[in-house]
Amino acid sequence: MTKLVECIPNFSCSKEKDEAAYNALVEVAKSVPGCTLFDAQTDGNHNRCVFTLIGSPEAIEEVAFRLTKKAAEVIDMTKHHGEHSRMGATDVIPFVPTVNMTVEECVEMSKRLGKRIWEELKIPSFLYEDSATSPDRVNLANVRKGQFEGMPEKLLQPEWAPDFGERKIHPTAGITAIGARMPLVAFNINLATSDVNIAKKIAKVIRGSSGGFKCCKAMGFMLEDRGIAQVSMNMVNYEVTPLTVVYEMVDSLAKRYGTYIVGSELVGLTPAKALLDCAEYYLKLENFDCRNQVMEYHIIDMEEGE
Repeated sequence: MTKLVECIPNFSCSKEKDEAAYNALVEVAKSVPGCTLFDAQTDGNHNRCVFTLIGSPEAIEEVAFRLTKKAAEVIDMTKHHGEHSRMGATDVIPFVPTVNMTVEECVEMSKRLGKRIWEELKIPSFLYEDSATSPDRVNLANVRKGQFEGMPEKLLQPEWAPDFGERKIHPTAGITAIGARMPLVAFNINLATSDVNIAKKIAKVIRGSSGGFKCCKAMGFMLEDRGIAQVSMNMVNYEVTPLTVVYEMVDSLAKRYGTYIVGSELVGLTPAKALLDCAEYYLKLENFDCRNQVMEYHIIDMEEGE
């Protein structure tokens, strides 16, 4: 029985800021048999890159380790600057069950990887989401709070010992979050304004931690190269909080602040259903059944039956 796992590691570098480091990571991502690099997103404003890898559990676990090792070699966090929150060269490694895998199996993968990274690379790590060892570590934002600069002090707090490693960060690679989770959608909305405070105000309204949508994590950023503000979101459960809901709310709030949406973007891969739900909403499709009415699903079923 074939098993497939998705892994979406985030690294604190970008092709725009350090092309050599970015290319080195891409090369490693393609080096492990049984693993495919589906997508590599890079953003100079965030100074961050996000890889989407899919493969067998063994291959994914190995490539995640090799990428963490390479990131520690080519990224120096003491010199890193970017809009996105970060605490390590390899900032976060999520495992997502894809085919014939359970969340529990991905949790075990995260634990094995964290142990190996500490033993061989001396980089500490936290377990988060479904791998979390305490309720305050489920939310990645809580884990990352303090970022690279504030992490040495944070690790001395009684409740913030790393799950693997000592109470100190790696001097240049920082600390990593590793965990298992269900698929999320990284969804950004760009505004026709250079006032980043508008994006931050909108983000505060819509994110769950501030009383907004339960499954939305949001922050406001400035895209310096374009001179516009962005509402950057992670939709951790697109079925509970659809993309259409946050889009309409951001649109409404933007107009209230005298601006408007110029575009939106997806970072990495996204489940087809998240976009089909948008089509159903905006086209006002009646009695729509995506599993039976979308041609590609039938093709997949035919191929699996061969």
